[in-house]
Amino acid sequence: MSEALLDTTRVEAFGAQMGDVLNHGMLALMLSIGHQVGLFDTLAELPPTTSHELAGATGLNERYVREWLGAMTVARVVEYDAAGRTYWLPREHAVFLTRAGGPDNLAAATQFIALLAGVESRLVDCFRHGGGVQYEEFTEFHRLMAEDSGAVFDAALLDSILPLVPGLPERLEEGIEVADVGCGSGHAINLIAGAYRRSRCVGYDFSAEGIAAGRAEAAALGLTNADFVVRDVAELGEHERFDLVTAFDAIHDQAHPAHVLAGIAAALRPGGTFLMVDIQASSNLEENLDNPFATFLYGVSTMHCMTVSLSLGGDGLGTVWGEQKARQMLAEAGFSSVQVTNVEADAFNAYYIAQK
Repeated sequence: MSEALLDTTRVEAFGAQMGDVLNHGMLALMLSIGHQVGLFDTLAELPPTTSHELAGATGLNERYVREWLGAMTVARVVEYDAAGRTYWLPREHAVFLTRAGGPDNLAAATQFIALLAGVESRLVDCFRHGGGVQYEEFTEFHRLMAEDSGAVFDAALLDSILPLVPGLPERLEEGIEVADVGCGSGHAINLIAGAYRRSRCVGYDFSAEGIAAGRAEAAALGLTNADFVVRDVAELGEHERFDLVTAFDAIHDQAHPAHVLAGIAAALRPGGTFLMVDIQASSNLEENLDNPFATFLYGVSTMHCMTVSLSLGGDGLGTVWGEQKARQMLAEAGFSSVQVTNVEADAFNAYYIAQK
């Protein structure tokens, strides 16, 4: 293409956009480090402080802290007084950067960037030859998902999520059979079992590590009504056993999600409820252009959810399967009624209430 035909304004704008990509990509890694070592949490509690004072308060190496603060300052994350060489974290920023923010803490989510970068070379090979990256190659994924989902569960599961189903808290109080499919570390099941001791709760996951974590937490809490089973949920193998089945960000990861949904429908008693929590998005690409997390979601799909499914010879449904496809698959699985709603504490997900 001739240079004379180029829109130079558009060229310059896109060049600036690419510069932002480089800066923001590096910033994501620095935010992840700051979250992991507790720098944001400490900064939020301190008055304007020097790098030496911050290093002392956190027990970290001052030289690394100082360089990290440089990155945070030029990125306009923290503020800096040159005269006193002091730094502080605005309260408005702390909402999204500290553990006190609960589900709003997006600094925690930046850990996924480093995790996914670790399999980049494997993904390049998949682009060229097909196949997928196996779940076992994501060494920190279980821990990060437990941290991410745990913040939502602690903030909203009992008070906001379960009451989405009319009459459910009262039924749980009386005592019903509950299962969580793809339970991960089992924190949701343990919260439900702890709050509703008359209900019998079981979590299923193919990860032995996750099941062990769930059992350990249940034992620490003294729960006698929570059980955990290592099982591929594609082979759930239950018939009209449960009154409530939940799945938190688990269905789109499955190798054959339609088969899993059919198994869940079969496991529910007549009139039972399936509470499915999954990514809030459209099945139509053009309708996701204004989704503030769309780039992140398609990236996570490519580098984790889709590729893990494909590594198992699965359908590769992907993270952004969307509401339209979800409704279709739920209907095909045998759910006669599906309602979709949202929870204020969870910006990423839609909440599907499906009745058998």
